[in-house]
Amino acid sequence: MAVRVLLVEDDPRIRRALGLAMLDANYEVLEAATGEQALDVADREVVDVVLLDLMLPGMDGFTVCRELRRRGDLPIIMVTARSASQDIVRGLEVGADDYVTKPLVASELSARITALLRRSRPASQQVPLVLGEVEVLPARGIATRRGDDLRLTRTELRLLAELVSAGGEVVTREQLLERVWGYDYFGDTRLLDVHVRRLRRKVEDDPSDPRLVLTVRGAGYRAGM
Repeated sequence: MAVRVLLVEDDPRIRRALGLAMLDANYEVLEAATGEQALDVADREVVDVVLLDLMLPGMDGFTVCRELRRRGDLPIIMVTARSASQDIVRGLEVGADDYVTKPLVASELSARITALLRRSRPASQQVPLVLGEVEVLPARGIATRRGDDLRLTRTELRLLAELVSAGGEVVTREQLLERVWGYDYFGDTRLLDVHVRRLRRKVEDDPSDPRLVLTVRGAGYRAGM
């Protein structure tokens, strides 16, 4: 069955061009011109990944992303003409898994969709991974803390599993970007650092004083075993 992509873009010319590019890459494309339409489609249809423009009329992409994330862990790639750091960080903070900036290169976008969907598949790791009171079950795609579901996104779960699997050893930013996102970000670590902040808010008693997901200055991150 073809992967179903929900393309949320208000400009009809861009929507058509991206839609054709996705069809050429053998994706099935569902379209929405507004945030309200996007939420309606996501409610009615089976969707594998969302390509979400941030600059939408009415309900903007940030609000749509936040609402989609509230409803579940549907993979989201935000598409934006804005390359300013604060806009990218804001989009990641409200729940996007990844981002691309316009003008888009179809092959790059397809590669990012493939990498994101690869993270969504069940892992082969059957043995639970334990970090303090947190238990990660990669094969089931869940993590719990004191028995309660942490409601991690698929990307957050993969990130946590990589850190815990390292057994307290430092995992560099470059290694995490490659293992979790699956391709080279050429030194752009905003994606990783925002996801670490999001992860800490869910697993730490005090995210401002982390004990489980630790920063190793100048190197990367490690699990506080």
